Amino acid sequence: MNKRFFVVLLVFALLMSVVAVLNAQEEPIRIGVVTSETGSQARFGEAQLRGYELALAAINDAGGVMDRPLELVIMDDTSEPETAQLMVERLITEEEVPVIIGSYSSSATLPAVGVANDYEVPMLVPTAATNAITEQGYEWVFRINAPSSVYASTMIDALVDITMDGLENLAVIYENTSFGSNTAEAVLAYADELGIEVVASEAYEAGSPDYRPVLTRVKDADPQVIFFVSYLADATLLMQQVEELDINVDAYVAGGAGFSLPDFPANAGHNAEFTLSVTQWTPDVAWPGATDFTDAFVEAYEIEPQYHSAETYAALFVVADAIERAGTADDPEAIRDALRETDMDTIFGPIKFDDTGQNEHPMLVTQVLQGKFITVWPPDAAAMPPIYPVPTWEEREDYEYPEMEMGEGESS
Repeated sequence: MNKRFFVVLLVFALLMSVVAVLNAQEEPIRIGVVTSETGSQARFGEAQLRGYELALAAINDAGGVMDRPLELVIMDDTSEPETAQLMVERLITEEEVPVIIGSYSSSATLPAVGVANDYEVPMLVPTAATNAITEQGYEWVFRINAPSSVYASTMIDALVDITMDGLENLAVIYENTSFGSNTAEAVLAYADELGIEVVASEAYEAGSPDYRPVLTRVKDADPQVIFFVSYLADATLLMQQVEELDINVDAYVAGGAGFSLPDFPANAGHNAEFTLSVTQWTPDVAWPGATDFTDAFVEAYEIEPQYHSAETYAALFVVADAIERAGTADDPEAIRDALRETDMDTIFGPIKFDDTGQNEHPMLVTQVLQGKFITVWPPDAAAMPPIYPVPTWEEREDYEYPEMEMGEGESS
């Protein structure tokens, strides 16, 4: 009787062990995400969430990570820095996630990564570009996108190339946010390094109904090129008022942000035409999987993806890869160490972090032509050469575009 009892007990214990293992295998691995679901940056947060959604489906459909599905614990930072900090702390202390991705804006992300670093939980930045994020000596912070200084240097390098070393001066107009100021500072420093004169530098408060005083001062400085650092609403109004004031320069260029969104040519209409902008990614880029991602995105959302969606799509794959290599979803330090050793190709290009946690990401330049974003620089990635100098506002009505294969180089 006792022998039979012990056999039954052993079998029961083995069954419970198997059940426990199966439950552990099926239990989701929870990843923290901070983005802007509400507030002034909600438009960008929506783009980020769509990238996460497609990546999550792709990873889980392929079997998840360590035979377990991923689950996203999403927190809304309400587009506010203070809220972003609180949400990171909540993800760590209440939700106990082992790794966090986020947020959108530089203003929200910079203080948020400090919280993650203090708690010693790895945080991967997919979009925020202010240089300071990876300049604090943080050991738990990583970023896949290029920083704001690269926005500036890429655009100026493109202009120098396009003008065949004929870029003599420029003016800078920028929003006085962390991203805007940081990018403008980088423009000024790089222009000085190359001997390019900055004839005007104007900061503005976001959301103003009238930028004509700023634009008038810039017009009086007679720049060869105007370099904008602006989000969507301001980018649209600025270009409308540039036309109203009949400000004609050789090129209107931008450090990404609002000038690189699909809504910009839609909202600004003909005022967006011929603007040049740096961008982190385009649907026509030749990085592996980019075309398949674009097709899936269009099928799901009926619009082409912007780079913010590509960034978060790639970011989730980077985190999944790190957890798989770490062999654990419960040890933030092991995941951090695996992130340090990341070396992978993604739809967003190659990902490999330096000692500061920064990925060396190449950027592209697009031009709005006939309402479409066309990749025009660097030459080896371009669908066609840029139009430079751009026609004046008076010349545009009768302007004849060069022949181009619009379907080959469309991007947004």
